[in-house]
Amino acid sequence: MTEEFFIAFGDEPEQRRPRRPAGGRSPRKRRRRRRNRAVLAGMLTLFLLAGAGAVVYLGFDRVKGWFGTPDYTSAEGTAEVTLEIPEKATGGQMAEVLKAKDVIASEQAFLDAWKENPKAATIQPGHYRLRLRLSAADAITMLLDPARRIVKGVTVREGLSSFKIYKLLSEKLGIPEADFKDAGADPVKLGVPESWFDRDGRKVTKSIEGFLFPDTYEFPPDVTARSALETMVRRFLAVTGELKFTESVRGGLKVAPYEMLIVASLAQAESGTAADLPKVARVAYNRIFQPKAGVCTCLEFDVTINYWRETKGLEPIGSGQMTSAEQNDKKNPYNHNVLLLPTPINNPGRAALAGAARPAKGGWYFFVAIDQKGNSAFSTNYEQFCRDNDIAVRNKKLARNSCD
Repeated sequence: MTEEFFIAFGDEPEQRRPRRPAGGRSPRKRRRRRRNRAVLAGMLTLFLLAGAGAVVYLGFDRVKGWFGTPDYTSAEGTAEVTLEIPEKATGGQMAEVLKAKDVIASEQAFLDAWKENPKAATIQPGHYRLRLRLSAADAITMLLDPARRIVKGVTVREGLSSFKIYKLLSEKLGIPEADFKDAGADPVKLGVPESWFDRDGRKVTKSIEGFLFPDTYEFPPDVTARSALETMVRRFLAVTGELKFTESVRGGLKVAPYEMLIVASLAQAESGTAADLPKVARVAYNRIFQPKAGVCTCLEFDVTINYWRETKGLEPIGSGQMTSAEQNDKKNPYNHNVLLLPTPINNPGRAALAGAARPAKGGWYFFVAIDQKGNSAFSTNYEQFCRDNDIAVRNKKLARNSCD
């Protein structure tokens, strides 16, 4: 090889030649030339040895990057690293995150592996525990492994009050309940627009109640009380935006969105079935905005009494356990005689919000649950309501007829 190397530089190998006459190339010059060739051969050998040493010292993965797309060869025992895949991240954006954390050797290697793995597009946003210096293909495999996701999952069901939500989140997330109460004290700071508290000139009590949308949440490992509530508020705003909630109530019902949110919370608390949600909403609207002779200009919903109990740290009770004094307590802004409640009484779900935005058509002012499945009977007058109460008693839904 060294001989070919020198030939490449125009140094032809010597042929046996007859002795030159005096004046030809001297033996000293020939020895010098052979010595120069030996030096160059030594230098070439050192260069090749140095290249081999670089492969051993730096690792094959890094060196091969000099000649193609850099990629690591995964090895057991590398250190763990935590990272976050953002919402709606593209493959390229994921590659940037992984490369910045030294999980992968190059973004291009990740994109190449992405094309080869049809499941890569299903990678979910969130926080992950991965390892350093992975091959791009193994990085994708780990991102597809649910066990690698770091989540604190919490399901908040429809109709819970903020007090119950604080308790639930505290238990699931390991954050003091007091932190949630402090964070929820100012709904505007949590992202609720000021416009939501416009009650057409009426007095407003700003509350987070109603804005903590019920859903299943996957909170990050570093979640705080404030960030958890902010996430729920953002979800509420997204859902009401999808439902065109504020546009519906302003355009068709001619009432402020906050009033509709209150009605949605009433429907959520009083409806036994999804089908009854828009009907209960209609009863509330009729009582509040279309008073009728012979019908109390008040709500008379027992659920409002129970919400007042919650604000005092008391447990809810059944209708039969409520005394007349408790129902008509003038110190209670949620008592039976109130028509416009100060705030929502719980956090309604999508169906209840939709029912409040698009209530059923009907002249009902009364309703009562009549069977164990939760179905209600709706009526336009008190006499029919009392007859419906008899049905509820026969079906053991009520202990006694409330009209007696």
